[in-house]
Amino acid sequence: MLRIHFTPADLARVRLNDGADPLWEILLSLHLVQSTIGSQTFGHWRRLARAELTSSTGLLTVLAPPTGYSADFLTPPVSGQTLLDGIEALCGTATPVLHRDLTRLAAERRLPGWAGELARGEAPMLRRLGTALHQYHRVALAPYWPAVTAAVQSDRQARGQALLSGGLDRLFSTLHPAIRWQAPVLEVDYPVEQDLHLGGRGLLLIPSFFCWGRPITLEDPDQPPVLVYPVARTSDWSWSLGERPTGSAALGTLLGRTRAQLLDTIASTPSLTTTELAKLMHISLAGASQHASVLRNAGLITTERRAGAAYHRLSAGGSALLDSSRTQLRQAR
Repeated sequence: MLRIHFTPADLARVRLNDGADPLWEILLSLHLVQSTIGSQTFGHWRRLARAELTSSTGLLTVLAPPTGYSADFLTPPVSGQTLLDGIEALCGTATPVLHRDLTRLAAERRLPGWAGELARGEAPMLRRLGTALHQYHRVALAPYWPAVTAAVQSDRQARGQALLSGGLDRLFSTLHPAIRWQAPVLEVDYPVEQDLHLGGRGLLLIPSFFCWGRPITLEDPDQPPVLVYPVARTSDWSWSLGERPTGSAALGTLLGRTRAQLLDTIASTPSLTTTELAKLMHISLAGASQHASVLRNAGLITTERRAGAAYHRLSAGGSALLDSSRTQLRQAR
């Protein structure tokens, strides 16, 4: 049982997250992609995602196993909630926090050698983790992000209506069947005994598409308090999107591997600046600018300058090329 203890000040500081949180969706989808639960809702997505995952996903599954403890630092509190902001915040995690979470994880399972580098906060290892998160998001979540955000926004509207019509009592009582509001304590069916004393910090409610079965929170009571809960979704949400392979592998021969990945990155995370592209691809700013110029001159992306920054978007020609590559990959399977 999870018991969340409220003070009067906490009741005034209950907030609902602005939208889907990319890092929480990554974490919870990693739990699902490694398991067989929720087959009716996630089985088709799981099959498509597994076919596209790269070897770097193995780094993530060590930190986020399907059962038991997952490292708390994988979901840092971030304002703005973009994937880039989240990964940057994660890569800036303090070394004592990394060491603590990995020590906790090592108590449950044997960790590979690179975990020591991560626990010491070594920059190359943190960059490797950031790259793995982005690559996983690109193939497993980005193609389905419209469905994720639509479901989360629908839930937010329903929660807002509950709050307006019945206050916090109605909001808490309709949040999830596993939740019971026994003022001043919110009780949640949970696999372990845990008490979370808010102490005036309030509570952030995070609706999640890939949260399955029951709400979840962080183990560390010193982190900003959150409660992540599942939203409603249809069983056919992933079927309407087709196979949706990334296509970057097939384009590598034509464009070169880096440019193909850069094109695919722009497609999955639109309106990126050159600086953001360089960070995501882990290449120099000059290299990102040069590759973007080649793609722009080939008519595959467009670039708009705003406030001194260059923002890149996929063009109609780039979209057609990626769609053609995806179709060829799908037919080859």
